Amino acid sequence: MTIVAEGMRAGEFAYRALLEEIQSGSLAAGTVLAEVEQAERLGVSRTPLREALRRLTADGLVEQLSPRITVVAAIDAADIRDLFALRRALEESTARAAASAADRAEFAELATRFAHAAESLGDEEGRAQYYALIARFDEALDAAVGNDYLTAALRTVRTHLVRVRRMARDKPARLAASAGEHRLIAEAIGSGDGDLAAHATHVHLHNALASILDSLHAEEHGVSSLRFDSPSAHSTSTGSAGARSTTPNARSTTEGKKARA
Repeated sequence: MTIVAEGMRAGEFAYRALLEEIQSGSLAAGTVLAEVEQAERLGVSRTPLREALRRLTADGLVEQLSPRITVVAAIDAADIRDLFALRRALEESTARAAASAADRAEFAELATRFAHAAESLGDEEGRAQYYALIARFDEALDAAVGNDYLTAALRTVRTHLVRVRRMARDKPARLAASAGEHRLIAEAIGSGDGDLAAHATHVHLHNALASILDSLHAEEHGVSSLRFDSPSAHSTSTGSAGARSTTPNARSTTEGKKARA
């Protein structure tokens, strides 16, 4: 049983815990989130667990198949294309706006860090540090633009993007190229060149989308196992309405019918 972090509301704790597990892939698409089991596993009551599930539903990360069956939502090639279409519109505008901000000094530092990031992408710790650097870059963009509406829209996109980015973790060459692309974006913003910043962002997103779709295509032909909607497997406990429930790293199905992935 997980102990709720001190000073954190139970609902917030449950939301963050489930969010991290969905984004990391520990809770795969199609996983049934049975209230009783998940509440017990996270060490919270069912009321905050329901609050967390409502927030995850609003985020588009889980979906309700029936009044008593909630599953982790799938994400496929069409979803990813739609996500990147929105991401392109938002991030190109953000990069252009950030380049006109009064204080752009942080972007010069970020460009230097991105220039050295490729040297440490060979292991999991290095990749984790790289994604932390991207998170810092995103925060710098938000601060430079100072537009709460744009930041809120980007936050929604980034919530889903964490799931998608997992597909690049086994592709060091793509990660190294991504680091170079981020360096160019940061340099353009730091120098105040909005057109270059927007164009570099466009190129980066084009390359990122192509790489992710290649990964999906390869998996469909049995080359890799990076899809989120992998086949479900039965677990040992039974949730409400006859649904098979699950813990992280396991899948679930409804009785006689596989939950949609």
